[in-house]
Amino acid sequence: MTIDHLPQDRNRSTDWLDEREEWLDSVSGLVRAHGPDGASRMLAEVSAHAARLGVSAGVRTAYRNTIPTADSDAYPGDLAVEDRIDAYLRWNAMAMVVRANKRYAGLGGHLSTYASTLTLWEVGFRHFFRGRGSAGEPVTSGDQVFFQGHASPGIYARAFLEGRLSAEHLDHFRREVAGAGQGLPSYPHPRSMGEFWEFPTVSLGIGPLHAVYQARFNRYLAARGLADTSTARVWCFVGDGEIDEPETLAAIRLAAREHLDNLVFVVNGNLQRLDGPVRGNTRVLDELEGIFTGAGWHVLKVLWGHRWSELFDATGGDALLERLECMNDGDLQRLTILDAAELREELFGGGDPALAALGATLSDADLLGLRRGGHDPRTVYAAYADAVAHRGRPSVVLAQTVKGFALGPNFEGRNATHQMKKMTADQLRIFRDILQVPVSDAELADGLPPYLPLPEGSAELAYLRERRAARGGSLPRRPATPAVLPTRPGAAAFTQFDAGSGKRSVSTTVAYTRLLHSLMRDPDVGRRIVPIVPDEGRTFGYEPLYSEFGIYAPDGQLYTPVDAGLPLSYRESADGQVLQEGITEAGGLAELTAAATAGHTWGTAVVPFFTYYSMFGFQRVGDLIWALADARGRGFLVGATAGRTTLAGEGLQHTDGSSQLAALAVPSCRAYDPAFAYETAVVVRDGIERMYGDAAEECFYYLTVYNEDYVQPAKPVDSGIADVGVDEAIVAGLYRVSAPPDGRLPQVRLLASGPAVRSAQQAAADLAEDGIAAEVWSVTSWKALRDDALDVERWNRERPHAPARASFLRRALGDAPVPVVAVSDYVTALPDQLARFVDAPYVSLGTDGYGLSDTREELRAHFGVDAAGIRATAAGVADRPAARTEAGLVA
Repeated sequence: MTIDHLPQDRNRSTDWLDEREEWLDSVSGLVRAHGPDGASRMLAEVSAHAARLGVSAGVRTAYRNTIPTADSDAYPGDLAVEDRIDAYLRWNAMAMVVRANKRYAGLGGHLSTYASTLTLWEVGFRHFFRGRGSAGEPVTSGDQVFFQGHASPGIYARAFLEGRLSAEHLDHFRREVAGAGQGLPSYPHPRSMGEFWEFPTVSLGIGPLHAVYQARFNRYLAARGLADTSTARVWCFVGDGEIDEPETLAAIRLAAREHLDNLVFVVNGNLQRLDGPVRGNTRVLDELEGIFTGAGWHVLKVLWGHRWSELFDATGGDALLERLECMNDGDLQRLTILDAAELREELFGGGDPALAALGATLSDADLLGLRRGGHDPRTVYAAYADAVAHRGRPSVVLAQTVKGFALGPNFEGRNATHQMKKMTADQLRIFRDILQVPVSDAELADGLPPYLPLPEGSAELAYLRERRAARGGSLPRRPATPAVLPTRPGAAAFTQFDAGSGKRSVSTTVAYTRLLHSLMRDPDVGRRIVPIVPDEGRTFGYEPLYSEFGIYAPDGQLYTPVDAGLPLSYRESADGQVLQEGITEAGGLAELTAAATAGHTWGTAVVPFFTYYSMFGFQRVGDLIWALADARGRGFLVGATAGRTTLAGEGLQHTDGSSQLAALAVPSCRAYDPAFAYETAVVVRDGIERMYGDAAEECFYYLTVYNEDYVQPAKPVDSGIADVGVDEAIVAGLYRVSAPPDGRLPQVRLLASGPAVRSAQQAAADLAEDGIAAEVWSVTSWKALRDDALDVERWNRERPHAPARASFLRRALGDAPVPVVAVSDYVTALPDQLARFVDAPYVSLGTDGYGLSDTREELRAHFGVDAAGIRATAAGVADRPAARTEAGLVA
């Protein structure tokens, strides 16, 4: 029976119930006779037979807890003390949000998500989550917890009780600027609270995706001998509405395929998303049971508190369970808002004597006190204990909760509860009475509920501290600075490109892969290089990496590859170095993020290089790139086969004309568009030193490399900028690659990046034949020039009486108003970013419009970025001042 075929009648026939019992007895006998595996095979055949007859047997089990109350271990904690701590947590989380919105209307925040997930978190904090050590120490052990982002006030409330945050911190919730270092970000943001939050999770769907790849990368680190992650567990808390985001479930098959039993998902099934029920007409936890079971996970349902389970086992319990089986999520949500008489009628009415007798055993208080499974510490503990003991598969706990639980009748289970962030004085008093916390009416009169620390010397505070100490210290926690490389790669890996390629034509993509190969062979750093590729690694020249270093596969290679025996074979290995993710840029980016933050999460510096089709980067997984920046990740994104005209023949969906522009928006991204192999080498060398040297700068690099073959020139000895070396200029974003002949002063400057540099050089040669002196500058980074110019502009603006500073761009080009033509293989908006910082006529050329399938020559002519197009534009700018005025060019 699937969720789509739930019967609608509330009272099934006796014959139907009797027949069901016979089927259940048959299955029990099958297990006794043939064991679980034999029974599974038999039931699979029965299911296949049913499918042939047009009946879907599905994978749904009864709508009750997976672990019966009688089979669960005794709860190890002091429930009375824990209940008192919970009351303080609930109160302080509420007070933080209500106080903020009382003072600053519209500031935002959420009350109801944490109200539904508190028990799920606290059972973990008290009995399962292994801490990350003490402040000031490197992280070498402990669990990694991806918290549900909208419930962040609960983590702040816990940190307040622990003494990690003060009342001043809480009073600057969502006021980071005004807080001047004391403010708390709205959600988990490591960039804002670098020593507190570990993982950004509030952009829905990316937390679960990151959690899977974090668990997988932990195994990779152990297999490679880089960190001892053997006892680490990754916990991911996700809302049931969040599962509709495609990233949430995108990697669950990978988790099962690679036996990630170090991973536990906990689904907070409060049955509500932001505006209403998650499903309403069906049951979302049934749906998820089928999805996760089908994906190979160990599924644990925590639907009902232990008192419900006792009712199910009592006389009439089958009928109660059958009644609940007939309810969809809309019905279950509605049960929350009913008074005692309505609830009694809904559950036990209808004339069934057994149901009526069972209901008569409950007082109204008992009835209203029945908890969903996710609010019962005992049932949650039983599921968590089973999950951490399970081997061979990841586990998921499907916990039914109530959104807004314990907040009072106007909050619990209401469709609007997600948006409710204020409470009236009456609502505050009701909430106080529910929690029985020591707050007087007078303290609530101004609508600013006070914060409640646990009293020093109290049993509750002692218990709180003892449990975290027993579990290994604070959590979440992040070291202030990440680990650095013990040594840096040798210079030879980079300087090999200084001489150029001679007469050979080589693409910058192939040159980059050769550099990566050399780095992996470095005797000191090589094993810390982490190459990541989603697919088509052969397009990027990855074959030597596959055969020499192996592709990571936890089970090794269980087959003989078709290219076995060839010099470059496809080799998988349990300790392989290359992470080949398959066709998933999102998965590759999540893996990169796990590697890029290993210096924080494991005190282990590794250098990841994620190589992918550039069109499928910022445009496809931009949210994940933003999360990488939020997580303070360090590493390299390499957009290969880049540009709108270099990928000959591919057309609209495969040609990238905007990724470099998109990169401008990410502050910690250092984006480069190299034209030549030596530029790429200089940039990578700078990145490794900058990110993994003593400064440990928390940024990441984006490089675009191309598949167009041409002779790679030797690195010049002069940057064309006074007192600035070539390497320094390449890193800063601009240097001169050719000057006008015979020492003539330039009449026009051609600024270009990527393969457009060669077109600009040809245009300069053609202009010389026309008697026009042109110089060519390679713009290795439009973003670096723009960021520096903006910083200098603001510095000068804020210090009008101080000597003005000059940007690198101004120092490079000087004060002479030489007209500029700026060109790239991207949209004109990219070079346009520099226009206002250049005191000269400035024209941008680019590849605006959709990509087309054709040859490079035809495409460049079409967009006007070939040598002829650059030449014509430059000639007009340099030689015809009147035409410049007519064209609206501004000096």
